[in-house]
Amino acid sequence: MSVGCRSFGGGKVTSAAVIRRVAVLPQPPLLIPELAAGAADECAELREACLRAAQRLTSASVDWLVIGAVPGAPEVPEHASGSFRGFGVDIGVSLSRVTAPETELPLPALVAGWLRERAGASSVRVRLVDPATPSGQCEQLGDELREAAAVLVLGDGSSRHGSRSPGGEDERAEGFDTGIRDALAKADVGALAALDPVLATELGVGGRAPWQVLAGFATDEDWAAEVLYSAAPFGVGYHVAVWEHA
Repeated sequence: MSVGCRSFGGGKVTSAAVIRRVAVLPQPPLLIPELAAGAADECAELREACLRAAQRLTSASVDWLVIGAVPGAPEVPEHASGSFRGFGVDIGVSLSRVTAPETELPLPALVAGWLRERAGASSVRVRLVDPATPSGQCEQLGDELREAAAVLVLGDGSSRHGSRSPGGEDERAEGFDTGIRDALAKADVGALAALDPVLATELGVGGRAPWQVLAGFATDEDWAAEVLYSAAPFGVGYHVAVWEHA
């Protein structure tokens, strides 16, 4: 399920380098095998794509900036530790290699910490945005984050695909997520910036605000882009993509 528009070059760059890399991932708790239970095998392809994208991010920088969406956009302390206990299994994660007391972390931070450990990154700094943030404000935030060397953007597509969908089936979901896949494959920041917040809310889209933050900091850049995964295996659109500053 890989779609590309330009090939990637090799080599490792530091966080101070001009080249930046972006990984766009979903954030379902099912990524974690212990939480997936009987669906672990069905999640294997998605999980592998996410881990590959995270590893590419680490090859650009061992320190990540993470963009996610949570109501109220709470501040996430640096070096914090947390657990997936609230999702049914007590699996601990940390946002850095520095030991810190456990605190309650929102889902984007937990997923980022889990990916950090498996991709060999040193630290992740989490910046949250409220899901209802207007498009212009999302792009403005992105403009303030242009200097980040490695950025992880977390968010799901529509939750209304087919009979298995948690949000109830909506025939518009397929077209919406096809548009997201195409925008990620082409590094089309204009298409991401143009996403309709009202439609996204109606379709149960969790990634609209983070994707529009991406549109804010990726504007006027030349990107090589590749989609590693795009499907809706559980009625929710999941997209995995990597953008590299060309």
